[in-house]
Amino acid sequence: MKFLADMAISRSTVGWLRDHGYDALHVRDVGMQRADDEVILAKARDEQRVLLTLDLDFGYLMAVSGAALPSVIIFRLGNETAEVVTQRLEVALECCEEDLLSGAIVTVDDDTIRVRQLPITRD
Repeated sequence: MKFLADMAISRSTVGWLRDHGYDALHVRDVGMQRADDEVILAKARDEQRVLLTLDLDFGYLMAVSGAALPSVIIFRLGNETAEVVTQRLEVALECCEEDLLSGAIVTVDDDTIRVRQLPITRD
């Protein structure tokens, strides 16, 4: 599994992913620190990367686009330090790997992890 971390995600979280054998990039690594959300999503989709973010806009953009990829992990934590984000990411990866591979928005908060399969369609 490959990852792209948005600006608010610490580089130490990206380092943890790399240390655990994942292909992980931070937007700064590729000069995209000022890129629009749509451009970041396009890079994640084109390179088949799961996007890591604290920004709810990415979930909204995926919902309105009707796209099945990229998967997005949105962290909604009371404490957004790198250590806490990394700990919650580890839990999310343990329980949601298949969902992320097939296309999902995974919302991670302090106590729960919610999975919404992509694409999001109107019923």
